[in-house]
Amino acid sequence: MKKILAAFVFMAFMTGTAFAAGAEYTIKLGYIGSDSHPTMQAMKTFADNVAKGSDGKIKVELYPNAQLGGDRELCEGVQMGTIQMAIPSTSALAGFDKRIQVLDLPYLFTTREAAFEAVDGELGQKLDEYLAKKGFYVLGYLENGFRHVTNSKRPITKPEDLSGLKIRTMENPMHLAFFKELGANPTPMSWGELYTALQQGTVDAEENPYAMIDDGKFYEVQKYVSETGHVFSYEILIANKKFMEKLPEDLRALVVDEAHKAIATQRAAMKQEEANFKAKVIKGGLTANELTAEQKQPFVEKTKPVYAQFEGELGKEIMDIARKVQK
Repeated sequence: MKKILAAFVFMAFMTGTAFAAGAEYTIKLGYIGSDSHPTMQAMKTFADNVAKGSDGKIKVELYPNAQLGGDRELCEGVQMGTIQMAIPSTSALAGFDKRIQVLDLPYLFTTREAAFEAVDGELGQKLDEYLAKKGFYVLGYLENGFRHVTNSKRPITKPEDLSGLKIRTMENPMHLAFFKELGANPTPMSWGELYTALQQGTVDAEENPYAMIDDGKFYEVQKYVSETGHVFSYEILIANKKFMEKLPEDLRALVVDEAHKAIATQRAAMKQEEANFKAKVIKGGLTANELTAEQKQPFVEKTKPVYAQFEGELGKEIMDIARKVQK
């Protein structure tokens, strides 16, 4: 019996060794969020399934916690091919193709269902075409969630409450524009700098979905979270286009299929965990206030000029699609 067990262990060891040594392609996948975030949990399954499905020909290495840089650096790495895959916020891609900013139009979507119907349909297909010309292969859109404002001063229930607040935004012209319309003082800043900036009072406020408010532990350095829901924010799984095209057809199909499965898993997890994320940040010290549809309407009205402001820059083609899917 011992001999049989020993033989089994030896065979398992040799199989595992051959499996690891046989990798012909390595995918470095970067993400700014933590290892425990639902996005990275889904990517762990993706990595395992790609390795198994390819018989070890593809190895996926995961780099959470901004190990490979912030969103901007991740996008640059994927475009250059020094990183094969990344999961930045879609907003971070505005510097590569400004038309991606269409997803950041204020109050474009009021439900997550409408938001995903748009990117899984005509709007997403057109954006994928734009990004492909910049060297990005889009594997799909994940959920970041509706963005809400946290701050250290007061609850936000009307646009005037944002007046003069120094609020950190991503390096995205659309976000800067609509917070200026609301009377805030927006300051672009990387994710890695944000916690310290809030802690030291360099900025008073920031805006993120509950999952990222929790992930960044902003409840330690903020007092209020107001459910403004001004943008439904996506993460986007991108790959280097040349890398994907060089993969043998069967392996490329495997990667695409497993990526789609992982994205579906992540979306389901985010939907299920939303209430838990909110509960955690409240338990951590934040005071939360919801805004009714009626309370949000003044925010909608105040930010309408942003649509006209960016019409010429984004182009009629994508703006027409956005208006068609807006709901």
